Amino acid sequence: DLQICQHRAPTCCTKKMEESYQAAVRRERTQSIQALNFELKYMIVGHITAFQEAFESLLRFAENHTSSLFETAYRPMAKEAAEPVKELFTDISLYILGAETTVESAVLRFFDSLFPLVFSRLINPGITDLPEDYTECLRLTRHDINPFGPYSKNMVTQLSKSLWASRMLSQALSLGIEVINTTEHAALSKECSRALVKMQYCPHCQGLTLIRPCVGYCLNVMRGCLASVAELDAQWREFISTLEYLMNEMAASHELEVALSGIWSSINEAILHAQLNGPQLSATVDKVCGQPKQQEGNLSSANIVPVKEVTETQTFVMAHTSLNNKRREFINYMKRSRTFYASIAERLCDGDLVMRDSSTCWNGQDVV
Repeated sequence: DLQICQHRAPTCCTKKMEESYQAAVRRERTQSIQALNFELKYMIVGHITAFQEAFESLLRFAENHTSSLFETAYRPMAKEAAEPVKELFTDISLYILGAETTVESAVLRFFDSLFPLVFSRLINPGITDLPEDYTECLRLTRHDINPFGPYSKNMVTQLSKSLWASRMLSQALSLGIEVINTTEHAALSKECSRALVKMQYCPHCQGLTLIRPCVGYCLNVMRGCLASVAELDAQWREFISTLEYLMNEMAASHELEVALSGIWSSINEAILHAQLNGPQLSATVDKVCGQPKQQEGNLSSANIVPVKEVTETQTFVMAHTSLNNKRREFINYMKRSRTFYASIAERLCDGDLVMRDSSTCWNGQDVV
């Protein structure tokens, strides 16, 4: 009653053993594909972590640099500005990781929070604590009176362009992991598992436990079994070419690094613009929101403190160099894996599975 290992000679197999063999080949095939995938997946996961650490390092640098602007140039509002600055960089980090947010909403939300502080601490430093409804009115008014001139929109433009590439890279690497995970659990067809049993275990039914499959026979069986996985070859090659293009673009332009280091300057220019136009802004705000309570003496003009940028160049260069090195290492590795899905059958038939350097092997029917 054997269904797979039918042979003229006497046999020591039963139908139940054939069923056990089918379960075994499914398990073994999944394990061997997982083993092949492990190195590739390990490298991608490792580089996702490394890229994220490099991004975070650049973001921390830019955040600390921006915080230092308020502490040195705009001390009256430094403490209150800390939270909006933190939120801005958290939003940027989430955007790079693929969250459903936009750079524009993050930047405009930051300037919405900044305007009440600039208005009450720099333009009108005599104002006492603002009530919540007045602060909210200032936030809403910012959209209409544009106190920060072109600088807020310029910041959106610069960051959107550079962060988009980083976001795409993050999503592309996650997609690569998803593809690999899917192929690990590709179901074997009934015909495939029968062919694998015939190749690996039918010799055992005749007591030939040391005879292994012929190389050509193994390749034919594996190529048949993995035809659907091998079909990924063209798309995988295209995926790697796209990764290479994306990384080359990022490395050539340094846009991410330049844009993040430029946040400091954009915010400084925006605040200076608001201060220089303080009287007009105050007049407009008074019409829309009314007049807030003030203490004696308004020293608005004395608070304009132009600041020249002092960059911690060494820290920034180290983070930038680290990111570039990781890009280069990663793309060189990925280029070597271009043929991963095209050669998967050859790699599974390599090693212990087949008979090499021997005069005898199993061809599916007999020892030859």
